[in-house]
Amino acid sequence: MNTKIKNMTEGNPSSLILSFALSLMAGNVFQQLYTVVDTMVVGKVLGVNALAALGAADWLNWMMLGIIQGFTQGFGIMMAQEFGARREASLRKVIGNSATLSVISVIILVILGQLLVTPVLRLLQTPEDIIGNTLLYLRIMFLGIPIVMLYNLLASILRSLGDGRTPLNAMIVASATNILLDLLFVVVFHWGIAGAAVATLIAQLVSSIFCMYHIRRIEMLSFVRSDFTLQKDLSGKLLYLGFPMAFQNAIISVGGMIVQSVVNGFGVIFIAGFTATNKLYGLLEIAATSYGYAMVTYVGQNLGAGKISRIKKGVRCAVFIGMITSLIIAAIMLLFGKMILSLFISGTPEEFEQTLQVAYFYLTVMSVCLPVLYILHVVRSAIQGMGDTVLPMLSGIAEFIMRTLSALLLPLIVGQTGIFFAEIMAWLGADIILVISYFVKMHQLQQMEKEGVYER
Repeated sequence: MNTKIKNMTEGNPSSLILSFALSLMAGNVFQQLYTVVDTMVVGKVLGVNALAALGAADWLNWMMLGIIQGFTQGFGIMMAQEFGARREASLRKVIGNSATLSVISVIILVILGQLLVTPVLRLLQTPEDIIGNTLLYLRIMFLGIPIVMLYNLLASILRSLGDGRTPLNAMIVASATNILLDLLFVVVFHWGIAGAAVATLIAQLVSSIFCMYHIRRIEMLSFVRSDFTLQKDLSGKLLYLGFPMAFQNAIISVGGMIVQSVVNGFGVIFIAGFTATNKLYGLLEIAATSYGYAMVTYVGQNLGAGKISRIKKGVRCAVFIGMITSLIIAAIMLLFGKMILSLFISGTPEEFEQTLQVAYFYLTVMSVCLPVLYILHVVRSAIQGMGDTVLPMLSGIAEFIMRTLSALLLPLIVGQTGIFFAEIMAWLGADIILVISYFVKMHQLQQMEKEGVYER
């Protein structure tokens, strides 16, 4: 067995969750690094308009990525449960069926992405002086959907087996690749915003190959052709887990696009400032995402092993760790935010100062409210690890409603800076549903444990 595989059904929950999350966190740091470098190169080399074009692409690009991650994370829940239950033959069939469903999803997403990108950008009122670059960037990224799906599926397989180190190493390699290619394609070859997109996709392909190499070395994952043949009941269960998560991410993205359409009405300077901070969003939630992945694996494995009491203890530990982490990150951003943001912004002194002012105000709002986001990730992922992706989907709908209402109403009441609070209201709306849902789900599982349902 691969020594990087980790059994999370035994040992101290805090150390297990933290050690697993730290590997993912480091990997996410490198993933965010090449996102940040993309933004820095585009903003500094190509200027404010190109930065705004990149920002106008954010939510559409995130929607596609969110749908892909939703499916692969949903598939990973069943993988973790089968691994925790030590059902290796069933685990291989789950992975094989997940791969086949992923191929079908890729074909649909590529076609829809290419057909809908132009009308959606028009619907979002993307300014004419940036829509050309935005469209070019998105068309390239959507052609690369097979690469993005491949990496996310492979990473999901590894994480479900408790291996957070291999995705970390893959991201280190991908980050170095992306940075070098960014400089080559944009600075040397002058390919513009298209160069940044191509560099990102090649970097993801490199990380996919890296993950594939390590998966092929795991003895229990010796597949046969029949593992990839769709089984009606199994594929139905996988879609039941994956589709709500994909829909949840999609509906959150729709809310984000509505926010973007409001932001687009405030001019290029405001869009560029908003984009600069949005590119740091990944750094703000980087630990939260990692704790979330850790909780899906931890809860999934322990549920498969029938260890319900460990689930409750693990969630408490993760919430505490998340709160401490969010406060540290918030303090760093408040102290050094302007210096970090200035790395993304160029233009005349007046443009620079105006853009920085917009960006830092938005960063301050998000940093102060960061603990709300960390609760969201930990609790949502715990519920998903229990095999329930419908309740988290409902929290995504709550996010959509709160984000949309806030984006449309707050600017009318307090001016354009009101748009910055739409994200916070979305987090709060989701938290209310998630926290209540978690306590209900835990009560149900504990009752089942008392009745012997999960005894092995």
